[in-house]
Formats: sequence, C-alpha cells, structure tokens
Amino acid sequence: MSRLSVKGVTTGYDKVDVLHDVTIDVEPGEITCILGANGAGKTTLIRAILGLTPPRQGEIWWDGRNLAGEKTHRIIGSGIACIPEGRKVFPRMTVAENLALGAFLESDSGRIRSRLERVYEIFPRLKERAAQLTGTMSGGEQAMVSIGRGLMAEPKLLVIDEPSLGLSPLYVKENFQVIKQINALGITVLLVEQNARQTLAISHHGYVLSQGRVVAQGTAQALSENDEVRSAYFG
Repeated sequence: MSRLSVKGVTTGYDKVDVLHDVTIDVEPGEITCILGANGAGKTTLIRAILGLTPPRQGEIWWDGRNLAGEKTHRIIGSGIACIPEGRKVFPRMTVAENLALGAFLESDSGRIRSRLERVYEIFPRLKERAAQLTGTMSGGEQAMVSIGRGLMAEPKLLVIDEPSLGLSPLYVKENFQVIKQINALGITVLLVEQNARQTLAISHHGYVLSQGRVVAQGTAQALSENDEVRSAYFG
C-alpha cells in the first residue's frame, strides 16, 4: 500500500516561510490527522503535498517517488484526492454533474458508473437528489457532495481539509462517521482539522502544527492524553 512521507519541508509564499522543517508520515490504511489553529500552516501543508506550493527545502515522497517538481494534475493522477476547505461545490450544477467531475481522469464509462454506485451506497441521500442543483442543498448535504466527488477519483489517499467548517454539530458528527466508514473501505485518510476531540476519536496517528512547526505527534490516544494538547484544544 502507498505511503506518504513529508521530510523536513520548508515552504511559504514570496519570501516568507510558513512551514519550517515539517516532517510527517501518513501510514497506509490509517487516518492521520493534522491539528492546528487558524494560521498554523495546515492549508500550506496540503498545498505543498499537491504541488501548489512546492517545498523550498525537504522532500515529499508518495508511493515510492519524490513529488518535488511534479505538476498538480500528475500528483492527483497518482492517487491523491483532496476535499477542499469550505466544500467548493458547483452550485448551478446537479449533484450527479458535480460527482462526475471527480472522475475527470477516467475515460471508461463503466468504471465511472461503478464508482458512482459506490458513492451512492455511502450517501443514499445523494442518489435520491441526483438531479437537484447543488446550490439549493444544505451545508451538510453539500459536504456529502464534496466528499463523494473526491471518492469518484478512486483515490489511494484522501486529503480532507477542515470537514467540520461551518456545519451544524449534527452534520459534523455525521461527516466524521462517514470519514471513518471511508477509511474502513481501505482508503488512507489525511484529515486536517481544528476540531480536536472528534478528529482524535477517529484517527490512528496525529500531528499538532503551531506557527508552521510540528510541536507534538503520536498516536491519537497519546495526543488526547497530552496535557499541552488538552489545554490548547479541550479547555
């Protein structure tokens, strides 16, 4: 199975470094989480993995190859899909059309159909509303569309950025259960979040980012018992 290793990565924008010597490992078949407050560098880390903000120093290894210098579409084609912060659905397109966009690298219509059926099994509500314009749906339902679209790429690694952002507590709980369900299907997950309690409850390993540096790491259980993490996130 494919493994992601970020090794000593420093990067940022213009002349300002946002990440400083960041090292993380995402083990195959597990949920690894990145916790951190706003401005900690979480989204910059995702951008570095996807080739949007390439490392100035360090390396990013995926599936046995260094991603340095790779174009974003090639990185996505290698089996990494990203669910962006804030869902980013296309509001004037139907649910089915939004989902189909996730399979843009696949030309076999039979495979696309089978992936769509798999998404509908996970999200029966989306099958019921396949013809509905996505802009008319609730935030929680749009979150389902966004995750479903990511699954349409049949990824080996699913990177999920702030899935709880702007959702009601009920939908947050539902979303985290879906992420756990997706992982149970054998898909490796990198979960980037501020909601530490729910995130650590479903993760295997985790890292805490603060001001662009890894300040704590370990099993999810060890992090939830770490006094500094508890005071920062659990109050």
